[in-house]
Amino acid sequence: MAFRAKKKPAKSKKKRTKKRIPLINKEKLFFLFGLFVLLVAAYLLISFVSFLFYGAADQSIMDSDWREFLFNTEVKAQNKGMKLGAYLSEIIMNRGFGLASFAFIYLLAITGMRILGRKTGNYLKSIWYSVICMIWFSVALGLFFNKTTAGTAIYWGGHYGFVLSNWLRSLIGVVGLIFLLFISGLAIVVVRFDGAFNLLKGLLKKKPIDTTEEDIAFDEETVSAEIEGEESVTKIIEDDDDVVKAIFESDEEDDLPLDEKEEVIVEAEEPETQNTPEDEIEVVKKEEEDLDLTVAPKHEEEESDGTGPEELEDYDPTLDLASFKFPTLDLLEDHKFGNAEVKNEELVANKNKIVETLRHYKIEITKIRATIGPTITLYEIVPAPGVRISKIKNLEDDIALSLAALGIRIIAPIPGRGTIGIEVPNQNPETVSMHSIIRSKKFQESTAELPVALGKTISNETFMFDLVKMPHILVAGATGQGKSVGINVIITSLLYKKHPSQLKFVFIDPKKVELNIYSVLEKHYLAKLPDSDEPVITDIQKVKNTLNSINVEMDARYDLLKAAQARNIKEYNKKFISRRLNPEKGHRFMPYIVVIIDEFADLIMTAGKEIELPIARIAQLARAVGIHMIIATQRPSTNIITGVIKANFPARIAFKVASMIDSRTILDSPGANQLIGRGDMLISQGSEMTRVQCAFVDTPEVENIVEYISDQRGYPTAFLLPEYVSEDEPGPGDVDLRNRDELFDDAARIVVMNQMGSTSMIQRKFSIGYNRAGRLMDQLEAAGIVGPSEGSKARQVLLQDEYSLEQLLNNL
Repeated sequence: MAFRAKKKPAKSKKKRTKKRIPLINKEKLFFLFGLFVLLVAAYLLISFVSFLFYGAADQSIMDSDWREFLFNTEVKAQNKGMKLGAYLSEIIMNRGFGLASFAFIYLLAITGMRILGRKTGNYLKSIWYSVICMIWFSVALGLFFNKTTAGTAIYWGGHYGFVLSNWLRSLIGVVGLIFLLFISGLAIVVVRFDGAFNLLKGLLKKKPIDTTEEDIAFDEETVSAEIEGEESVTKIIEDDDDVVKAIFESDEEDDLPLDEKEEVIVEAEEPETQNTPEDEIEVVKKEEEDLDLTVAPKHEEEESDGTGPEELEDYDPTLDLASFKFPTLDLLEDHKFGNAEVKNEELVANKNKIVETLRHYKIEITKIRATIGPTITLYEIVPAPGVRISKIKNLEDDIALSLAALGIRIIAPIPGRGTIGIEVPNQNPETVSMHSIIRSKKFQESTAELPVALGKTISNETFMFDLVKMPHILVAGATGQGKSVGINVIITSLLYKKHPSQLKFVFIDPKKVELNIYSVLEKHYLAKLPDSDEPVITDIQKVKNTLNSINVEMDARYDLLKAAQARNIKEYNKKFISRRLNPEKGHRFMPYIVVIIDEFADLIMTAGKEIELPIARIAQLARAVGIHMIIATQRPSTNIITGVIKANFPARIAFKVASMIDSRTILDSPGANQLIGRGDMLISQGSEMTRVQCAFVDTPEVENIVEYISDQRGYPTAFLLPEYVSEDEPGPGDVDLRNRDELFDDAARIVVMNQMGSTSMIQRKFSIGYNRAGRLMDQLEAAGIVGPSEGSKARQVLLQDEYSLEQLLNNL
């Protein structure tokens, strides 16, 4: 009974202890302790680095009394770790192991990571190697930087390195100590790194000697082993394979975990005098047996650090032009001087006229607010309850009459604000310089793939967009309203942000004068056909070939994306840069390609569907592979900007146009006809409409930029697009001279008489179209009268006189 009486409270006590919840569990405690160790390591790293620069200045603090050191707040240390950091650096570095003391921070770091559960390799090995290396470097630094003068503030080898190096130098001399450091350092490297050992072994290894089986066979009497404790050995002898297998089992096997049991297999030659049966025989080991076995040590593989066998550096596409420098801000002019600000009197006068005009039509407003922009001031009004918005909208012309201003535009209502906006031009508009746009913080810190800064909004904010997200732009505006300047602003923005390896332009300029200024960038930023001589494309046939070539490039890029399992060019280039794609399999870094067509109307009128269809296909598909288009025209009529083009160009920029019909054609809404010109534009992005004052970049500024870039080293050639052979221009081998044009003979005589083979000349002389004149020139080439095409130059005439021509014609 006494036993039971003692047992019950023990059980109840045990149950109570199970219900107790600790204040903090072990996992959280280890986590907090690991973080603390890592923070200490970071603090010591900051203190040690600061000690290298401010150690001499803090020596006076180290010599002060400990009470003053701890409690006097006026005593300041220049060490970034303050007084405690300076003190610990002095104790650990100067009075310890010098620069080698940084190994102590490494030990703290891997200890903290190990406490947090991160694998850091073999922890004990790391400790031993760190301690040995710390002593070795301390002695080496103490030998080579042995400063003993009184003015010395920092000992590179520390106190211990100084003492040990002096002691060893007195024993074996400087040369002996250097040899000792070399041998010990070599030993550390060989033991620590298997690659170094194999390298040295390969260098010093003699030529291998052929050996026979008798030389490598081992005798059972020479095999020795050390077996600790009492062991039982079970041997299984097999006659067929002459192999002796031994399994060692400890007597304390039941007390060991399963993973600590070892199985050792030893191969030995069977003694000739022993006749073993085919059946398995158990042999119990005895003390008097002469046969000893050598137990091979258990091999422990080092844990991987997760970095992989060979971690190559990321590919850098800019290395080919590593010395390339982006244009500087001083190449642009700041046009701020002379800009007049909007005076308060002007604002008050406009406000009174607006309120007065509305009251004439019995429209009351409860609030009016003005936002001053560079060229436009936005007056936001809140009408009184019960006033219809359409009533105010219809007063657009009346308000313009009362203010005596052009370009009045009413936004009724302003999306997201609940107010009605009246945009009134300023009497003295401000010029927005490209210098101020490029210098703006918004542009400088932009992380967009293709950042474009166009100008400033009514609220004087820099207006930016990412061309990748647009992804194609349709630009329209009447002559002289800032369309060409807007194109230059877009190009300049990209030149200030993108390296030549990341961006290529295709310039198509039927007018031949607008984009020709960029031709000097051929070997930096331009892309063209392999057989094209002119970097800026002006010939209509080459325009068709170039657009079709871009389609071929687009299809090739999609094939590469499919092979790389990437959805867009950004993912693909990221994989290529991280060397996850093999260039030997056709993969390559793909730059963005921006196609800019300055006068789209001329192309449509000349070539029609031959131009429209490849453009529509590029606009539909090319976004994902990094090809973007910017099309500009001064005639935004429906026969130029067709439904196919509008459907694939969601982003549109409208400068001032002549009529509301043109505004509806480009923006699907009126408004562009009410702009004031000189860079005033409306930008439509889906359902959003933003009024922006385009930045001004003058032609001399563009010349400075392109000259700055062209003076630098470029690529050997321009970026070459895939070759494309037009079906409309068959080669000489495809021309059937039996079906010659009826004007063939006359054309041949004119060419020989003038000694100039030109398609345009035949077109003028016979008043025929370009296609027929081109076919005539192909037939003349096939007949051997003129040579092959030489780009924009006239073809060479192969016959020198009319007599030779007549003979040739008779033979045909």
